[in-house]
Amino acid sequence: MAYDEKLADEIRELVAAERGVEEKRMFGGLAFLVNGNMSVAVSGQGGLLVRVPAVDLDNLLRRAHVSPMVMAGRDVRGWVRVDVAGIRTKRQLQGWVTRGVGYARSLPAK
Repeated sequence: MAYDEKLADEIRELVAAERGVEEKRMFGGLAFLVNGNMSVAVSGQGGLLVRVPAVDLDNLLRRAHVSPMVMAGRDVRGWVRVDVAGIRTKRQLQGWVTRGVGYARSLPAK
């Protein structure tokens, strides 16, 4: 499945004013990197992948439409998957994008 171009465009709009943001096709989707660190990605399987601090992971996984990001059958610590139902509104999407970009920006640049 190809990634959702409309969702990618919505994210582009949200990060347009951010410095150091670049896009990179990865894992069948489209990742948005901040200073070389992945922040959010439009998943090729649908929905959004969001990089989050490990200390927030358990609380975020209790939210509706949020699940662990899984690659090769393993949970990826520090990442969550947000189903399409959890990013239907611009406000919902903006909250997740802000969270992912903010965390990526806090990491050392690559």
